[in-house]
Amino acid sequence: MLETYVKKILCSRVYDVAVETPIHAAPFLSERLGNTVLLKREDLQPVFSFKIRGAYNKLALLTDEQRAKGVIAASAGNHAQGLAYAARHMGVKATIVMPRTTPEIKVKAVRARGAKVVLHGDAFDEALTYSQKLIKEKGFTYIHPYDDPDTIAGQGTVAMEILRQHQGQLDAIFVPVGGGGLVAGIAAYVKYLRPDIKVIGVEPAESACLKAALDAGERVVLSQVGLFADGVAVAQIGEHTFEVCRRYVDEVVTVSTDEMCAAIKDIYDDTRSICEPAGCLGVAGIKKYVEREGCEGKVFIAIDSGANVNFDRLRHVAERAEIGERREALLAVTIPEKPGSFKAFCQAIGKRAITEFNYRYHDASQAHIFVGVQTHPELDPRDALVEKLKEQGFPVMDLTDNELAKLHIRHMVGGHSAQVTDEVVYRFEFPERPGALFNFLNKLGGRWNISMFHYRNHGAAYGRVVVGLQVLDAERAQVAEALDDIGYQYWDESDNPAYRLYLGSA
Repeated sequence: MLETYVKKILCSRVYDVAVETPIHAAPFLSERLGNTVLLKREDLQPVFSFKIRGAYNKLALLTDEQRAKGVIAASAGNHAQGLAYAARHMGVKATIVMPRTTPEIKVKAVRARGAKVVLHGDAFDEALTYSQKLIKEKGFTYIHPYDDPDTIAGQGTVAMEILRQHQGQLDAIFVPVGGGGLVAGIAAYVKYLRPDIKVIGVEPAESACLKAALDAGERVVLSQVGLFADGVAVAQIGEHTFEVCRRYVDEVVTVSTDEMCAAIKDIYDDTRSICEPAGCLGVAGIKKYVEREGCEGKVFIAIDSGANVNFDRLRHVAERAEIGERREALLAVTIPEKPGSFKAFCQAIGKRAITEFNYRYHDASQAHIFVGVQTHPELDPRDALVEKLKEQGFPVMDLTDNELAKLHIRHMVGGHSAQVTDEVVYRFEFPERPGALFNFLNKLGGRWNISMFHYRNHGAAYGRVVVGLQVLDAERAQVAEALDDIGYQYWDESDNPAYRLYLGSA
């Protein structure tokens, strides 16, 4: 298997359109971690992503007849742009089927690179199904974003460059994983020539399809896929890619959204470049690995795989980066409702910087504070702060890892309502398209009163929403059935302590 892939990689024609990207040092991050961290800058490709490699290699290997009929793909991301660019270079007509939820900036980018864009469906699966229909009708050739040996070989040229550019000590390469094309290509080449180098895949914890497959010993389909790192939001690892990964990928590291945001900031600090969430996974994985292993003096390369990020998303990234770096704690603190309480609380906080402060009167005896406080992972960890406040008599709840609190509660005003009874709370991810809210309300059919609603745009294909509904106990099971029918991803937050503390009905 390896020899076949290596031959394909060495014969790949990607350099008709792709560039040999540099390896840049990350001096600030290296000093902090006590290990040498290097970045393979695939964000510097003409389409700001490594995807151009696999797309072009597959196109170059098609027959003249296949190229004459045209090619097609279903994609809302980097593969769409890579294929469009490659097809235009070769004079091949390309059709890209994209969900209607795709941000306009991505649609325009694909059209600008010469491809025909067909908008169909609200989700990727619907776009994929429609692309297969067009194949039968038009005779197009489907160009898979990752699960094709020729595509894998094209992505594997990244490893060929790494081993040529860096010939000294190299202990591990950390690779973002979605469908597995990039990590499979890198693993095949590296393990054939330098089996001593570890190849470590990195996935978001909320879309870790490779880790799930490795744990199960077979490909599995995730029931839910997180959307923050949309470039790797894949529910099932590819068939061809899994055959390589199960044999030659050393391990998979999973990281949280907050850890990805911190890694985006790390890359910016060292390079003054902004990568997309999927692009930072390698760096986030290195940080997690170093913390776990306690290693020093190692040399690691992270694949900075892409920079196609909507500008609007950066406010969310900046908001979460300090938490991901463990330099901010979000706390719910109860203080007595009497003169001097604020002063006593501030004295307990000491000289730590307060990043956020929300006060809400609860009753005649007490008030609740939602507060953000700067911390330091080693010198002043949040656990120590929480214990100090408790020792001084303040009831404290650590909300730093509470997704409802971070996404919604911190941005909401109001408080407990004496008039609201039988309230249940659900958190949703809505597709960002006209009519999405109406569709939600229409399918609920006015059966339950909406008692609370908060929406915030994060510059992604999906917006985040929290909804309160007044539902009798006897009808609770019917709510889940109705929500399953609507089809939006949701979480029941009715027992979330952040909701209970700040917004729950009195």
